[in-house]
Amino acid sequence: MTTHPAPRRPPVIGVGAVLLRPDGRVLIGHRVKRGEPASWCLPGGHLEPGENFEAAAVREIAEESGIHEVADVRVFAYALNTAGARTHLTVGVLARTRADAPVAAVTEPDVFDRWTWAPAAELPQPLFPASAALLAAWRGEQAPAGWELYPGAVSGSALSVER
Repeated sequence: MTTHPAPRRPPVIGVGAVLLRPDGRVLIGHRVKRGEPASWCLPGGHLEPGENFEAAAVREIAEESGIHEVADVRVFAYALNTAGARTHLTVGVLARTRADAPVAAVTEPDVFDRWTWAPAAELPQPLFPASAALLAAWRGEQAPAGWELYPGAVSGSALSVER
């Protein structure tokens, strides 16, 4: 009798955005998605068809926090998790706000119950796993268990977006 392995599920490709204010604070949301433990998470999500990483990050920032004016959007790292039943590739995108103190709104209350601007060295815990991996890459730290980090190459694809 021949046994066939279970069909492999396609990888999940997403983005996480390190959104910085001019004072260096990072936007981070308290994630309360049903069925998951509460954690703190960068704005982000899955790529949509036809999107590049930078455009996906700008869209996710706007959808999740209501912040539309961002600039200097560029890829800084790739985080790969192959430890689970499904491979996850999360691309880190760095962006800056155009305003000194933009107010983030809770636009998806089933996913986030609040947003805060935190000092980069004092981020709340626990972090959502993909956010922890991207923040480690951004800070030049070792990858969390189960993750591999790859530096991103900044190219001519960087966007400066104002909506």
